[in-house]
Amino acid sequence: MILHEEIAGICRTAHDAAQVLRSLSPAVKNTALLNAARGVRQAAAGLKVANLKDLEAGRAKGLTPAMLDRLELTDTRIEAMAAGLETVAALPDPVGDIVRQKVHPNGMRIAQIRQPLGVVAIIYESRPNVTADAAALCLKSGNAAILRGGSEAIHSNVAIAKAFIDGAVAAGVPEGAVQIITTTDRAAVGELLKMNAYIDVVVPRGGKGLIARILEESRIPVVAHLDGVCHVYVDSDADLDMAASIVVNAKLQRPGVCNAMETLLVHEDVAAEFLPDVAKALERGGCELRGCPRTRRTISCKEATEEDWTTEYLDKILSIKVVESFDAAVDHINRYGSHHSDAIVTERYDAAERFLDEVDSAAVYVNASTRFTDGFEFGLGAEIGISTNKLHCRGPMALQELTCLKYIIRGSGQIRE
Repeated sequence: MILHEEIAGICRTAHDAAQVLRSLSPAVKNTALLNAARGVRQAAAGLKVANLKDLEAGRAKGLTPAMLDRLELTDTRIEAMAAGLETVAALPDPVGDIVRQKVHPNGMRIAQIRQPLGVVAIIYESRPNVTADAAALCLKSGNAAILRGGSEAIHSNVAIAKAFIDGAVAAGVPEGAVQIITTTDRAAVGELLKMNAYIDVVVPRGGKGLIARILEESRIPVVAHLDGVCHVYVDSDADLDMAASIVVNAKLQRPGVCNAMETLLVHEDVAAEFLPDVAKALERGGCELRGCPRTRRTISCKEATEEDWTTEYLDKILSIKVVESFDAAVDHINRYGSHHSDAIVTERYDAAERFLDEVDSAAVYVNASTRFTDGFEFGLGAEIGISTNKLHCRGPMALQELTCLKYIIRGSGQIRE
């Protein structure tokens, strides 16, 4: 009962703050974000102290190196958080944007404009920078934010949120516009998911278990960030040097994130030439390889199981399959993938265009690494997740995706006959 009242109080406060936020001027919101950026920089030493507590607890729990990497706050990452807040401040404000307009034959002027969603609850794991990114995007788009990070990052998340909130409130943003749930009690998520009277949308960002629980329990609309089982397909007409560079980057540049490649598909015509060298490059980077029977006849690696094709490793592990055709590669991606980010490496225009058309994913690439699926890289400032939904948004969820559409009609006494 105490936990229920605590969560309900947070939600009521957020609901009240949202009514004020939707009418705040862009100048006030931008000043709040710049204040928050300054606050994050000034709090850098304290953020690292808080983060060290989380890292030590994570090591004690046996978190993988990739998960610890997601968790760590370095000077570079803290500066990137602050710079990200400034980037969001510099973006155009989406609230009030006219999407389309027309004049009715009777003279009424009908327009469709962007409006805030209201109260957004973000439930996430591991990466503390999500705290700043989510708060910034919600504030800029006129939404109140309720943040519930994972227990493994609790000290880091609370410290980041405090720096952000202090700066925002000093600029005139209402108390309660950004709130963080400080309890690590798992029951808090269940209570949050019942608050449909106050929360307009839930954005989960984490592993399969978290997403499955939220989709099952939530009484509130969910924009799901499902797992990232991302593929790179090396076509028969690929530039193999380019392909090797893309494959190594997509897997090893940062393996613990959702847009890292988890499965490599290679056309049978180039497998014998391509796989030995790229396997050596991946293994030099510490990557464990798991392959289909045809892969294992070409290189030495572990046997891939059926489960491997649907696994988001978030680690230095890669499954490899040799395919007999372009169609087989596309069929594999659409069957086993999570519809997140997938790439083809090819010099054939027709193959590239077919891949873009036939692969049913939020982001589809030709001759580039899947690691670019990111709100910042796409010029959106940041994102609070990569939506694999088709309603109401797909891909990086940034400012525009944190708004809904509203019709406004101006008349001069018209009535319908």
